[in-house]
Amino acid sequence: MTTSSPINSVCVYCGSSPGNDPIFSAEATKLGKLLAEHNIQLVYGGASIGVMGALANAVMKHGGRVTGIIPHGLFKREVAHQGITSLLVVDSMHERKALMAQMADALITLPGGFGTLEELFEMVTWNQIGIHNKPIYMLNTMGFYTPLLSFIEHTVKSGFIKDGQQQLISVTKTPEELMHLLTSGTAGVQTPQEVRP
Repeated sequence: MTTSSPINSVCVYCGSSPGNDPIFSAEATKLGKLLAEHNIQLVYGGASIGVMGALANAVMKHGGRVTGIIPHGLFKREVAHQGITSLLVVDSMHERKALMAQMADALITLPGGFGTLEELFEMVTWNQIGIHNKPIYMLNTMGFYTPLLSFIEHTVKSGFIKDGQQQLISVTKTPEELMHLLTSGTAGVQTPQEVRP
């Protein structure tokens, strides 16, 4: 898959929790630095904590641009980030997700929980049915998403996802690999080895 235009902004889905391993925030920090260095704007959920906060802080620290989008109901709960380029407060989760996707040229998923998974699969579904054709990337830090990728392969074998559509998600192992795909204008091809436990 080749992207039709340069990537100037990315929407990143990730956890408002840091998880139980420092590597999740550390890899998000690396990605944030790389985004800033390549002048790619970050669009994300607007939180100042967890993996989300680590990512946004790194972009800002290295002179990049960050737009956070957060609904009123989560403003305090997710501790809205007051130190980013722009913070947009919207009325609902639906509005948040639609605006995040609209503002980005590509979509990236880092480790996270139910919300992150819901955002990933909504964007994959939108791509599948033709609502958008933006590339979708996954940073599979330390194999975090390998069980999920194996389950997706299971759904393919069970006939619920057409073979080949699992490649709508380009899986990468490091921030550097992900940045290479972004800047080269290509989406990676998922190999069977990447989705096995």
